[in-house]
Amino acid sequence: MKTKSIFFLLISYLVLTSCGSIKSTIKNIDNAAIKPAIKDKQFILTEYDLSGNYGYKMDYPINLGFENEKYSPKNITYFFNALTGPNGEKITYEKIDTCCPFPTKKSSNGAGTLDIYQITIEGTEKKINLYLNIYEKGKVVCPKGFKIKNKG
Repeated sequence: MKTKSIFFLLISYLVLTSCGSIKSTIKNIDNAAIKPAIKDKQFILTEYDLSGNYGYKMDYPINLGFENEKYSPKNITYFFNALTGPNGEKITYEKIDTCCPFPTKKSSNGAGTLDIYQITIEGTEKKINLYLNIYEKGKVVCPKGFKIKNKG
């Protein structure tokens, strides 16, 4: 899997640097977004997405790029630690793929990719795929179909 990821990033970089016309299609980047507060290794989320696009569509990924790309993966853990299933069920998550290269100045090589995570809700067979972006910033909210974990 590691070789596949390195190969994909190399191809993505070559495509992005050879074609000046490639543009990002991500519609929810917000460079003024503030990183959510963290408590007990989870983001403190206060809002829900009602559109059904957030995280479910590659043009509306969950943007967690609040730090350098090397340190941003911890934000993925903080994000998923803040969620439960729709009725408070425990969730598990696993990165299953990388896709959708886009140009970014927030990457060491000028290209970013989205990570696809598969989420399983305890007690169900249901698997949900969400797109995450560790390069760009955006407002972080709870995706439709999930619930904010109550810490208190």
